[in-house]
Amino acid sequence: MSDIELKLYRIPAILIALTIHELAHGWVALKLGDTTARDAGRLTLNPLSHLDLFGTLMLLFGPFGWAKPVPVNGYNLKNPKRDLLYISLAGPVSNIVLAILFGVLTHLTASFAPGLFNIPFVAFFLQLSVLINIGLAFFNLLPIPPLDGSKVAAGLLPNSYLRGYLNVSKHLPMVFIVLLVAEWAVPGISILSRVLNPLFIPFYYFWVRVIGVITTIF
Repeated sequence: MSDIELKLYRIPAILIALTIHELAHGWVALKLGDTTARDAGRLTLNPLSHLDLFGTLMLLFGPFGWAKPVPVNGYNLKNPKRDLLYISLAGPVSNIVLAILFGVLTHLTASFAPGLFNIPFVAFFLQLSVLINIGLAFFNLLPIPPLDGSKVAAGLLPNSYLRGYLNVSKHLPMVFIVLLVAEWAVPGISILSRVLNPLFIPFYYFWVRVIGVITTIF
C-alpha cells in the first residue's frame, strides 16, 4: 500500500477524532454555564467548523496535530479554575472513549464480519482510529500552552504555584512548535520524539491493554 493511500485512510479518522474532541469541550462548557462555544457555532459535528489548517496538516503528515480551540469565557463559569479543568479534560477523555469504541468495533467486526477486513479501508480505518485517538489524547494532555494539558495543570496546581507555572510555560509553545516542525520537515532531527516517546509508549500500551480487556466483554 502506498504512502498516499495510507494518508487518505487517515483523513476520516482524523476528522472524527478532532470533531468529537472540540465538540466535547464546547458541550461541557455549555453544561457548566458558558454558551460561548454554542454562540460561535462550535457545537456541531461539521468538521469544517473545528479544523485548524496547520494542526490538521501536522496530524496528517507529522506525529501530532490539533484543531481550532473552542472559545471559552471563564467569566461565565461559577468556579473558573475547577470548571476550566473539567472543560479541558473533556477533549482528551472524548478521544479515549472514541479509541475504546473503535477497539470494540474492531473486535466485533473480527468476530461477526471478518470478511470486512479484506477491504483495506475498513481494516486501516479501524486501526488508525484507535491509534489517532490515543495519540491525540496524549498530545493534548501535554502541559504546554495552549494544549489542554496546560489548563489541566493550572487547575490542579495550588494557587501559590500557579503564577510560577504560567511564567515558565509561556515560553514553551514556540520551542515546542519549532521542534515539532523540525522533526516533521528535516530528516534526522528527532529531539522531540526522544523526549516524548518514553511517555507516549507506556500511555499507548496502557490504553491498548484497557481496550483489550473491554473487548473481551463483547
